[in-house]
Amino acid sequence: MDSELSGKRVAFLGAGKMGGILLKALLEKRLLNPDTTCATVQHEERARNLSRQFGIAVTTNNSAAVRDADVIFVCVKPQVVAEVMRQIRPRISKSQLVISVAASVATRQIEAALGEKKQIPVVRAMPNTPCVLGKGMTALCKGAFATSRHVELAGTMFGVVGKTVVVDEKHMDAVTGLSASGPAYIYIILESLAEAGVKVGLPRDVATLLAAQTTLGAATVVLETGDHPALLKDAVTTPAGCTIDGIMELEEGKLRVTLIKAVVKAAQRAKELANG
Repeated sequence: MDSELSGKRVAFLGAGKMGGILLKALLEKRLLNPDTTCATVQHEERARNLSRQFGIAVTTNNSAAVRDADVIFVCVKPQVVAEVMRQIRPRISKSQLVISVAASVATRQIEAALGEKKQIPVVRAMPNTPCVLGKGMTALCKGAFATSRHVELAGTMFGVVGKTVVVDEKHMDAVTGLSASGPAYIYIILESLAEAGVKVGLPRDVATLLAAQTTLGAATVVLETGDHPALLKDAVTTPAGCTIDGIMELEEGKLRVTLIKAVVKAAQRAKELANG
């Protein structure tokens, strides 16, 4: 077990989609001890089912769950964060770390809900859905009372479901627009490439495989070489070849501009949600 997590008592407030993904991964990697890990859900039946599934204590009582916890994950929906913070406020102290994955909820909002004078360390995380297969991307930022050590601990935990990056909180809306919403953009591109394959005569399953593996391969090259995508694109684009004709169609269709505008629009929406 990782020394940073050894002996830590961890509570997951909300074991839904993202909370469940992270909880499952940390338990499977044995970074958490089932005996010192607990979770909360809204309904008793769901609590019993999750307790059997993960072999941990699961309750509907948020206040009880955080009482002895060293690390508290806030994985509830953004609109109920304030209420959950109100529930746990009497039980929490600055010796505990709060890690929130609630989209568009700023660290200052959580700190205020828990009581500014308590100086609770808060780390905000923005993961994306490929975390379910350990291929996710999570951005982390720290609140006013969190230290670099707190961020490192959060990074260790999110590292089990993919890559992590630390950013200033002012960039979190941009992260939401790019990497949190990004899988949806990629799925549209993959679907379009597969449809194109069908259009030129390929069986649908073959076209989908070709599109998905090509996307995975290209992304892996970017990550492992560190080369700029434009440089890698040029390496594929031979003079008077097929690729340049395809690129010309993409440029004429304004794919590049459209993708940029999609990220900008999603980031703007994230900011609107953050401001209420």
